[in-house]
Amino acid sequence: AILIAGPTASGKSAVAMDVAERLNGVVINADAMQVYAELDVLTSRPSRTDEARVPHRLFGCAPAGDAWSAGRWLEAANAEISLAWQAGKVPVLAGGTGLDFKVLEEGLSPMPAVPENIRDYWRGRLQLEGPRALHGELARIAADDAARIDAGDGQRIVRALEVHEATGKPLGDHFAAVRQASVLATADVRRVALMPPREDLYRSCDARFDVMVDCGAVGEVERLLALGLAPDLPVMKAIGVVALAAFIADEMPLKDAVGLAQKQTRNYAKRQMTWIRNQMAGWPTVETRQQALEVLLK
Repeated sequence: AILIAGPTASGKSAVAMDVAERLNGVVINADAMQVYAELDVLTSRPSRTDEARVPHRLFGCAPAGDAWSAGRWLEAANAEISLAWQAGKVPVLAGGTGLDFKVLEEGLSPMPAVPENIRDYWRGRLQLEGPRALHGELARIAADDAARIDAGDGQRIVRALEVHEATGKPLGDHFAAVRQASVLATADVRRVALMPPREDLYRSCDARFDVMVDCGAVGEVERLLALGLAPDLPVMKAIGVVALAAFIADEMPLKDAVGLAQKQTRNYAKRQMTWIRNQMAGWPTVETRQQALEVLLK
């Protein structure tokens, strides 16, 4: 199996297609937002030309109303990896969601079931009070969980709170439980993290969002908003959705909305690079597409 990680706009998709083409591979998505069918332009999903060149899996496979977790992605990815092997192909996993690679290789602790009434209670409070208020409550009852979760990440905060209420234990205690074996445990795995120089990456981020706007990102957000989805769903937090929604609502000019989205993209890329350095320290890191190919095809 081939694993290709990197921040947004680093060129992972191009490397993945090059490798899949040369090794008779299948490209499997490891990006949390590219699973959503309604987010085509804003996530730079593979084009029809790309899909004709090599097979792609788990791209645009879920409706926007679904909330895919790392566990749900892992189940789907394991199935696609197994299917690739059965077909005599090499699975090539590419994406910017570091947690997906972590659970893929380390497995995932089984999570307890949470009664629907508890889940509804905390989701209701999230809508009324916002994530930062609930983060404060989480810090009071499970400080370690709060330290690991960003104060603005409502979905993960609610998950920690509901698990604590349902089980009486912090979420971290469940993560420490015995993990399921990785499907890659006996595979020959090659890894690379594509990490371009920061200034080059930031220029790519800015340029790519300009292209997204030219390719219909505003219309894509209009169609997404028309679905009337809950604002705490993952798809509604995709970079560009909030900024372009503000433009659509006449709350800011398009130029300002684009600038805001570009800033958010750069900040996200920075966080991705920090994750890779801290959580994927054993991965070979390269700056260019050619260097990545040299590592993966040696």
